[in-house]
Amino acid sequence: RLLLYMQELIINSDFDEVKIRILFYIYELQKDSRKMSIFTKIISGEIPSYKIAENDDFIAFLDINPNAKGHTLVVPKKEEDKIFELSREAYQRLMDFSFTVAKALEKAVPCKRVGMSVIGLEVPHVHVHLIPLNEMADIQFAQKVSLSKEEFVALVELISSKFE
Repeated sequence: RLLLYMQELIINSDFDEVKIRILFYIYELQKDSRKMSIFTKIISGEIPSYKIAENDDFIAFLDINPNAKGHTLVVPKKEEDKIFELSREAYQRLMDFSFTVAKALEKAVPCKRVGMSVIGLEVPHVHVHLIPLNEMADIQFAQKVSLSKEEFVALVELISSKFE
């Protein structure tokens, strides 16, 4: 109702300053009410996660539908839809944080290597998949592994202990 009233004021107002202020207010209301991604809800604590690492700009947590044991998501706290919409500086910091997480992951989970994938079609919030790989199928998102809550918790503790 408030938005409709404000839109009517804009249409019927002769004052450009009033129009600008109202437009700005409408923009702020719409921005604040937009749908948050599931990752933003995880970052805010609204949805629980198996968090491995966090700093002021990024968070890393276990994927709850993992391709392989230890499959981790690295996510910027600032919601951005596409990875190449990040500034070069933010992109580099995301890669640096992902590197640090991957090194701990590699020490904690037996694997031939840690693979990285950035797809972003399923959740409109930039995220890097770090996946312990033993075979090509581990990175293809076709097969999944199932872990109990206790296994997730133990894995978080193990990976978290491997950071330098």
